[in-house]
Amino acid sequence: MMNLLKIAPFILLTGCAAVGPDWEAPTTELESTFVSGESSSINDVAYQAWWREFNDPTLTALVEKGFEQNLSILQAKERIREANALLRETGINSALDGSLSYDRLRSGGQNVSTSTSSSASLDAEFVIDLFGGIRREQEAAQAYLAAAQADIGTERLAWLAELIEMYADARYYQKAAELTESTITTRQDTLAITQRQLDNGLSTHYELAEIKAALQTAQADLPGYQAQYQAAVFALATLMDEPAKQILETMESSADQLTLPTTIATGIPADLLRNRPDIRYYEAILHQQVAKIGAEEADLYPSISLTGSVSHANSADSWSFGPSISLGLFNRGLLKAQRDAQISAANQAEIDWRSSVQDAVEDVHVAQSNFTLYLQQSELLKQAAESYSTALELGHNNFKNGAMTLLDLLDTVRSEASTQISAASARNTTLQEWAALQIAIGAGAGFADIEQNSEETKVETVAQP
Repeated sequence: MMNLLKIAPFILLTGCAAVGPDWEAPTTELESTFVSGESSSINDVAYQAWWREFNDPTLTALVEKGFEQNLSILQAKERIREANALLRETGINSALDGSLSYDRLRSGGQNVSTSTSSSASLDAEFVIDLFGGIRREQEAAQAYLAAAQADIGTERLAWLAELIEMYADARYYQKAAELTESTITTRQDTLAITQRQLDNGLSTHYELAEIKAALQTAQADLPGYQAQYQAAVFALATLMDEPAKQILETMESSADQLTLPTTIATGIPADLLRNRPDIRYYEAILHQQVAKIGAEEADLYPSISLTGSVSHANSADSWSFGPSISLGLFNRGLLKAQRDAQISAANQAEIDWRSSVQDAVEDVHVAQSNFTLYLQQSELLKQAAESYSTALELGHNNFKNGAMTLLDLLDTVRSEASTQISAASARNTTLQEWAALQIAIGAGAGFADIEQNSEETKVETVAQP
C-alpha cells in the first residue's frame, strides 16, 4: 500500500468527491510456495469440517456444539451486533425534532378565571456533506463491521485449537493410564513368580525387593496420569461452558486416542490472504483507519448546514429557515495535528497487516515441518514399542524357564513400558501438529456460518448519500 505520509500533502478537493485517500487493498510480496509445499492453490477452506477426519464422534459433537455456546465466541458475536448498531448511527446527516404542549390554568379567589395555552414546534437540520466527511465516517464504520465479522473467525480458530489440544491430551493421559495399569499387572505377575522362586530357593530377597520397587513405581505413576487426565477434562468443560461432571461422563464412554490423519493440503501463501480471518481482520482495521483520514481532513473545510423551524403558540405562527457555515479558524493547528495523527494510525495499521501476513506464513511453515517430522518420530516409536512388546513376551518365557535373570527382565519391562508411553505421547503431539496446520491455513473458521443469512453474519447495506 502507498505510504500515506507521502501523499497527505497532495490530497486535493475535487468537486463533490470525498476528501482523503480512497481505499486500495494492501499488497505484499509472498513466496510462490511453502517450503516442502505444493504449488497449487486451495479453495475457500472456511467451511471445512476437518476435525471429522479424526473419526471421533465425541470430539465432533463437542466441536460443533461448542461453536454455539462458547463464551469467547458469543462475545465476538456481540461485537458484531455492536458494530452493526454503530454503523446504523453513522452517516446520518439530518435531524428532525418536534414538541407539543397543552396547559390549562385556573386562577383567582372569588373571581375565578380559567385559561388554556398550547404550543407546538418542529425543528429540522440538514448537513450538506460537501467534502465527504460523513461518507468517510460511514465507510470507517462499515470497515469496523467487517473487522468484527472477521474477528469471530479468529475466535473460533483459537477456541478450536485449545479444545482439540485439551481433548487430545485427555485421550493421551487415558492411554498412558491404561498402559501403566498394564505395566502394573505385568509386574504383579513377575512379583508372584519371583515369590514362588524365592520359596523354592531359586531367587533372592534382593530380587524380590527389586521387583516390589518396580511395581510400586508403576503404581505411583498412575495417579499422576489420572490427575492430568481430569485436569484436561475440566479444561474441556470450561471451553464448552458445561458442567465438568457431564463432560467427564462423556469422556469415560471411550478411551481411544484419535485417528491420525495423514492428508496435507496447505495451498500457497497467497491463499492465506483469503482464508486467514486474522489477516482479514487487520485489513479491515486498515480500511477503517484510512477512511478516518478523510473524516479528519473534512474538518479542515467549511461545514454547511440548513436549519429550519416552525412553531405555533396561542394562534400565533412563526417559522425560520436558512443556511449556516462554520469553519475552524483558530483551531486549524489542532485539526491538522489530528489529521496527521490519523495518517500515522493508518500507517501503523498497515504494518500490523503486514505483520499478520508474515506470522501466518510462519505458522504454516512451522506446523507443516513439525507434522512431517513428528510423524516420522511417531512411526519409529510405534515400531520400537511393538519390538519391545515382542521382547517382553519372550523375556517372560525365558525367565520362567530360568534362561533369563530377573534384573534383565526388569530392564526389558521398564524399556517396554517407557517406549509404549513415549509412542503414545509422540502420537498425541503429531495429532496436535496436524490440527495446528489446519488452524494455520484458516480451515474451519466459518463453519458455524454456513447459514449465510444468519443474524450474526448479515452485513447491512446502507445507502450512500
